[in-house]
Amino acid sequence: MKFIIKHEIPRRIRLHLVQKQMTYKEADTLLYYLHQQKNVTAAKVYERTAGAVISYVGEREEIIEILQQYHFHEIEVPAGVLEHSGRELNAFYQEKMITKVLFRTAGKILLPAPVLTFFVGIKSVRYLIKGLKCLLLRKVEVAVLDAVAIGVSLIRGEMDTAGSVMFLLGIGELLEEWTHKKSVGDLARSMSLHVGRVWLVSGGQEVLVEASVIQPSDLVMVRMGNVIPFDGEVEQGEALVNQSSLTGEALPVRKETGGYVYAGTVLEEGELLIKVREASGSTRFEKIAAMIEESEKLKSSLESKASHLADQLVPYTLLGTGLTWLLTRNVTRALSVLMVDFSCALKLAMPISVLSAIREASMYHMTVKGGKYLEAVADASVVVFDKTGTLTKAKPTVKEVVTFGEESKEEMLRIAACLEEHFPHSMAKAVVQAARDLGLEHEEMHTKVDYIVAHGIASSIENRKIILGSYHFVFEDEGCIISEGDQQKFETLPDDCSHLYLAMDQKLAAVICVEDPLREEAEAVIESLKRAGIKKVVMMTGDSERTAKAVAARVGVDEYYSEVLPEEKARFIEKEKEAGHRVIMVGDGINDSPALSAADVGIAISDGAEIAREIADITIAADNLFEIVTLKLLSISLMKRIHKNYRNIVGINASLIVLGAAGMIAPTTSALLHNLSTLAISLGSMQNLLEE
Repeated sequence: MKFIIKHEIPRRIRLHLVQKQMTYKEADTLLYYLHQQKNVTAAKVYERTAGAVISYVGEREEIIEILQQYHFHEIEVPAGVLEHSGRELNAFYQEKMITKVLFRTAGKILLPAPVLTFFVGIKSVRYLIKGLKCLLLRKVEVAVLDAVAIGVSLIRGEMDTAGSVMFLLGIGELLEEWTHKKSVGDLARSMSLHVGRVWLVSGGQEVLVEASVIQPSDLVMVRMGNVIPFDGEVEQGEALVNQSSLTGEALPVRKETGGYVYAGTVLEEGELLIKVREASGSTRFEKIAAMIEESEKLKSSLESKASHLADQLVPYTLLGTGLTWLLTRNVTRALSVLMVDFSCALKLAMPISVLSAIREASMYHMTVKGGKYLEAVADASVVVFDKTGTLTKAKPTVKEVVTFGEESKEEMLRIAACLEEHFPHSMAKAVVQAARDLGLEHEEMHTKVDYIVAHGIASSIENRKIILGSYHFVFEDEGCIISEGDQQKFETLPDDCSHLYLAMDQKLAAVICVEDPLREEAEAVIESLKRAGIKKVVMMTGDSERTAKAVAARVGVDEYYSEVLPEEKARFIEKEKEAGHRVIMVGDGINDSPALSAADVGIAISDGAEIAREIADITIAADNLFEIVTLKLLSISLMKRIHKNYRNIVGINASLIVLGAAGMIAPTTSALLHNLSTLAISLGSMQNLLEE
């Protein structure tokens, strides 16, 4: 790529590509390429000027080399990234805004008064009809107020006032539409499906392949706890599928042979062999965007109250206008009151505040599915943490394999990896990675794998029954035993590890000891949450009492519970809610899903089980729990901004009403000041909360 460096300071370069301008596709491809570079910390690409601004770490020469190596046609960009980047949307609204301002300015300067009057009259028809329709529906809302203000101005022959009111209303509508669509687009992109690898069934074998190689009519196997990666028909199997992300249905839907499944839904129970209909994931974006547009999840209760209050204030504004005229017999003063509309600011500023907060959360690698969850986080007083993969590191490792039979450690690890690779949990990933590190091949050699949530796996290999899972599952539920002479070895298993028990033909064959180190930031995060207003922090885990007690003491939780089942976590959260507390649940596994659903706010770790991420209301990155603290502070700041907006809107508009009724400002000035204050509050609501 040829470019000219226009400006440079340490760790930041502004450059111009040697071309007049870039297409949207070229700009988005370059931006995608830059974001993939590990030493690029931030990047912006401007298609109109063919420019880019890059912030980086490391050596300047490395960035120059990265830029020189870039070739537009050689970059492969994942499906949906270019189609739904939002760049074209922003350009469209920018042009629309500039055009609107230019036409208004040019019209006032160049058009003769009669022509300008004609255009104002034509334009007013839309607002007058809208107000009339509202009245016919027996509603007195904002549309009526706008229609009356414009209508009175027209009757009095004040075309400039009517034109100004309509111009400012149009600007407000455009800003609201632009901000809303951009925020919805950003949210839909962050929620869009990103499937890495899938199980392709070919020649009777399951092969783990990249999702990008899948074609229509291919057969894909999806098991419990995984997101269905493509639209398709069920060829074989029976399962319960959670479709709430697309349809809003609370209960999972049964899918059988001949049924149809959708990309992005979650397989909660069972397994399905799916014949792929749509190989591209791009339709997922449209489905999510449509769901968000229609969903009340975007609205916090304060936002909904603002919308209702806005409509309720309209009759009072009309009443104030009538009283002003009756008391003063001055139409100008009455019109000055009429031009002030509380509802316009309330309806515009509140949604912008919430959607901007959601956008800001995404800058910190957090996906928030709706404004009401930010409100719930701000009010929350109890946080419940899962242990494994949440308070402990997301990448546990196998420390040791202890055998209890004739089989070798390598063979036991190979069998465990063969079973575990089908299931998305941090412990399972640790076993698979350990086998990979030792170069152990573990091709499909087992029969159907049954997964029992929070317990373990059951299958068979060469007619031998295989049980893999927790102590409770292996010894108590399945009745497996320890061979004579091995009891002492069993009792001396390392205490500082979590244990995964493997039994063959009802006898313990091996124990896989998994080291699950605590996150370095865990203790500081819990302390910070308490300073931010959290009253109680609880840890709940399916692990042993010994392990749970040690972790709880180190991180400083107020309460801990060990060896709990998924339904017990959910019941605990329900009890806390009944006691009047707002509860946040933080987890990463399949067994956390009931609790994530039960909590006021479910927060999932980004590299945890797909079902946890899908069910959760908020997803955070896996590398730093401090994002939960950031989320709490962001939510508190959002609530403060909303209350501040309330005070500003009421104070400014009440002052304008008093000034108008007293005859101190003209209707045109009243309309101008009202709309300017609305725009100022709305633009202020777009600013980042955590930089204030």
